This record gives sequence, structure tokens and C-alpha cells, in this order.
Amino acid sequence: MKKRYIIPIFVPHLGCPNDCVFCNQKSISGQQKMITKEDIIKTINFYLENIKDKEAKKEVAFFGGSFTGIDVDKQEEFLQTAYKFIKDGRIDSIRVSTRPDYINKDILKRLRKYKVRTIELGVQSANDYILKQSHRGHTFEEVKKASKLIRWYGFNLGHQMMVGLPESTRLDEINTAKELIKLKPKMVRIYPVLVIHNTKLEKDYLEGKYKPLTVVQAVETCKEIVPMFRAKGIDIIRIGLQNTDEITDPSVKGSEVVAGPYHPAFRQLVEANLWYDDILKRIKEMNTKVKRVKIIINPKDVNNVVGHKRENIQKLKDVYELDLIIEQDEKMKEGKFKLEILEKYPEFLDEKE
Repeated sequence: MKKRYIIPIFVPHLGCPNDCVFCNQKSISGQQKMITKEDIIKTINFYLENIKDKEAKKEVAFFGGSFTGIDVDKQEEFLQTAYKFIKDGRIDSIRVSTRPDYINKDILKRLRKYKVRTIELGVQSANDYILKQSHRGHTFEEVKKASKLIRWYGFNLGHQMMVGLPESTRLDEINTAKELIKLKPKMVRIYPVLVIHNTKLEKDYLEGKYKPLTVVQAVETCKEIVPMFRAKGIDIIRIGLQNTDEITDPSVKGSEVVAGPYHPAFRQLVEANLWYDDILKRIKEMNTKVKRVKIIINPKDVNNVVGHKRENIQKLKDVYELDLIIEQDEKMKEGKFKLEILEKYPEFLDEKE
């Protein structure tokens, strides 16, 4: 399978009719000014020059959340600019992110004309009350209608959901995952809510009206959601906001993050926790006191099995007095593993007289 590269173009706030309580796209993207045609050309060329694998698939992605809500002439200009790279054979496709209430047949026909392949919808929640509390400006019914229309027109459908929105509970977020699965997206992004500077959520946080999730709470919620999507073959393309100069630890100068479950390796925390639970479950099923066990895994799974800062290895040692020995095998399918007992504890110890 050929590697795929995303060339990101950020279009902050141009088409958005609302300021969601959690959102400041200029802070999240680091994009402080509106883009031009020249900016797009410059960005695409920069990425193409630095992608070493010339055989890789390359896709231009218009991020920012409301692409189909911007002025039609501007949409045409941006799409035409990227489309020229497709005609020249330098990129393969285009993707856009937008709002569910900015999808209709005319919009989809326009996107299809310029070889847009993927449309991601900012859903965030399936609960209308939570959407209202977050000032989203749309309902979940609009999400359902837009999702069905996108798939009917032959686009790849992507969804974005959030955990930790105001007044949302873990049960709400699990229900959101269930409802999104029914709409059959090809991919999903899961974002824990961070409190960003110059947002309504920052004001509520400082006034004590909003309490963000801790890293542990956010990981626990994502641990429940991730297997649900995977069980249905839905690709999880991101868990947590991408780490940037602006989206970094709140203690770092220049960070736009005020509070919330920020972690530079948030996805790894989730994946490592899932691996830990699976490994521990299999060990317990052995129904014997194990001292040393070998796990055979694909090399690509090593980091998640070991855990962030070797947390999984250490936890097994500290809590269960168990040494986990890792053996890498490229023939092992990613996400799968085998366990072999290397040493057991004696079942009975002689009593000292």
C-alpha cells in the first residue's frame, strides 16, 4: 500500500457563522491571517518539495471547519488552485472539512467537479442539548442528512467528535459514537476538549462554570470509544489535537492552551492503555501465576505495547510482579499478539519451620 501524505491548508473562520465555545481556529491552526491563492500554491509546493517518497499518494486538505460556508467565488478560487496540481499529476486528491448545515446538492456537485474525494463533518456530539450549549448552531438531524447525502454522492465521509464538551458525560460520548457508526463514516477523528485562549470556554473555565476533563478521564473515555469504531472497520485517523507551537503544554510560553487534557502523545496513551488491558486479560485467562512472559508482536506495535515512558512494562512489574519480554515478528498482523509463558511462580511454597 502506498503511503499517503496530507498537505494542510488552514482556512480559519472564513465560513463559520458561529463562534463555538471551544473554538479559536486562529489559535489552533497558528494561522493569523486569511489565506490567498498564492499562499495555497506556496504551501503545496513546499510540501511537495519535502516529500521524499515521490510514489506516495498526496492529498490537499482544506481544514478550518467551514470550507463550504465561505463565499462561493472564494471556494472556486481555492479549489481551482488545488485542482491544477491534480491535473498536472502532482497531487492525487482534495479533502475539505465543513459544517453539516453547509452541505447540499449544489455544494456537492461543485466539490465533485474539482475532484474532492473526502468530506469531513464537524459533528462533535449527537446530543442536541450539548450542541446548543456549545453554540454549534446545528442539530444532529442535520448531521444525519448531510452524512447520507455525502455518501450518496460518492464521497468518502469523515466525522469529527469531541469528548468533554460542556455538560456532556461519558455516556453521552459513547452514545455519540454509536450514532456516528450508524451513519457509516469511512473515518473519524476524536478530540478531547481543550480550553483555548480567547474562547467562551476560557471565560467559563476562569469563572468556575466549566471543569475540563483530566488526561486520565479523557483517556478512559477514548478507551471505550475507540474499539467501537474499530469493530466496524472505521479508520480512526486522529485522537487528540496535533501538537504545535500553539497547541502545547499550558506552562510553555506562547501556548494557546489554558487547561484541559493536553498531552503531546495523547493517542499513544489511549493505544497503550488498550494494549495493557488486552495483555492483562490474556494473562489472567492463563489461570496461573506468571513470572515471565514473552509477547510476540508486529514491530509497528512496540511503542504502544511498551507504553509512554515504558509505563506498561513498569506497571506489570510493579502491580503483578511480571516481566514482559517483547519479541518482534513482521509476520504478526498489526494489533494482534501471541503470549508464551517463560516462567511461572511456584504454586506452593514450602513453609519455613
